Amino acid sequence: MHAEPVDLAVIGAGPAGLAAATRAAATGLSVVLLDEQDAVGGQIYRAIERSGARRRAVLGPDYAAGADLAAAFARSGARHVPNASVWQVTRERSVHYLQDGKVGSFAARRVVLATGALERPFPIPGWTLPGVMTAGAAQILLKGAGEVPAEPPVLVGCGPLLYLLAWQYVQAGVKVRAVVDTTRSEDRWRAKRHLIDALRAWPMLSKGLRMIRTLRAAGVPIHEAADDLRIEGVPGEDGTPRAQTLRFSVRGVPQSINANLFLLHQGVVPNTQFSWAVRASHRWDDAQLCFVPATDEWGELDVEGLFVAGDGAGIGGAQVAALAGELSALAVAAQLGTLDAAARDRAAAPLRRRLADALRIRPFLDSLYRAREENRVPREDSVTVCRCEEVSAGEVRRIVALGCLGPNQAKSFSRCGMGPCQGRLCGLTVTETIAQARGVSPAEVGYYRVRPPIKPLTLGELASGE
Repeated sequence: MHAEPVDLAVIGAGPAGLAAATRAAATGLSVVLLDEQDAVGGQIYRAIERSGARRRAVLGPDYAAGADLAAAFARSGARHVPNASVWQVTRERSVHYLQDGKVGSFAARRVVLATGALERPFPIPGWTLPGVMTAGAAQILLKGAGEVPAEPPVLVGCGPLLYLLAWQYVQAGVKVRAVVDTTRSEDRWRAKRHLIDALRAWPMLSKGLRMIRTLRAAGVPIHEAADDLRIEGVPGEDGTPRAQTLRFSVRGVPQSINANLFLLHQGVVPNTQFSWAVRASHRWDDAQLCFVPATDEWGELDVEGLFVAGDGAGIGGAQVAALAGELSALAVAAQLGTLDAAARDRAAAPLRRRLADALRIRPFLDSLYRAREENRVPREDSVTVCRCEEVSAGEVRRIVALGCLGPNQAKSFSRCGMGPCQGRLCGLTVTETIAQARGVSPAEVGYYRVRPPIKPLTLGELASGE
């Protein structure tokens, strides 16, 4: 792409990537922003530039706020490379990507990884049946194409997105069969320790309360404190089982709901594939129950010149992500000489104040919507944990009994984590299943050794490059 290295490559066009690219370009740096989608916005602001007034009204003001961010980027002068699947970023800041069936690469003096978050796996019995998908995937269909379920869905799990999607469906005129929430009274008591800080972020807290009131006013049944979740299927016309019934209990009382579509969600976790692949240091975050990359106050990893901004460094939400992207851009500008340290710090000061305000509600949310262990680590051996290679929880426990200590050994025993997603979807489940079986912490067990290609590509595509 470039004979000379660009000053900054940004991977991901969500709020963190857009903000980082826009701020960096404003300081005079040459910036290239790469993203898999054909337009900017990432997952949170997907299709924001082509969404009409009706869709923005359905999705809410938080989604509509992304239009300003996209417009600022469009004016920035930064180069946008759409439909680009980045499959490798090296420690030496060489960026490799696939676009339109051909590979390309270029060197960058600095790289900001703004790869966002993934939905946490929700491996309950029946989660792989047709008719079951994640709430995030359903929301992508709503944002990207205005697609809504043809029949009333059941939303299952915990977390703000569960209620947001249900609210968006109601706004769109979709009947929601039920919301089944796994949050229990002990979760609320745990969260109350952080209530004072949450009240200081009242606008965000009140939005959630208004959504719940809207759902109740629309007659959406909300089942709280749900335990023992399982989805059962019946044979379809072709004989393949298809999801039909959600079974659960509330305070020991069995419950069931029939539907054709079940949307699962229990929070999101950082997408850390790139930071693992460059061998950066990571730590286990017990508040968010996931691994996060170790960074300095500007988002720089312990690999020189590589930064992580946004939810890829720890879940904070869109506003936090945009602020973190700007801070990383300021650090890059100072390192490359378009800002001096004093100017960097002056520009960063108001961003840090806004960041602290935006993060006030995070401990409350992390405590209230802490994913239950039984929904992270399957109790039943028959439940699939690695969908790509069809490895069950029982198989993982069996190889632990044989002496397997961690996810990388699990690859040798079972091919777990060696499918097309390269462990992106099963990584946390496998780590926690092994940790539980060994009676140690996930930090001791560790994570997969991630290698390129981060995203699949064929040998023919690889050979298409110069």
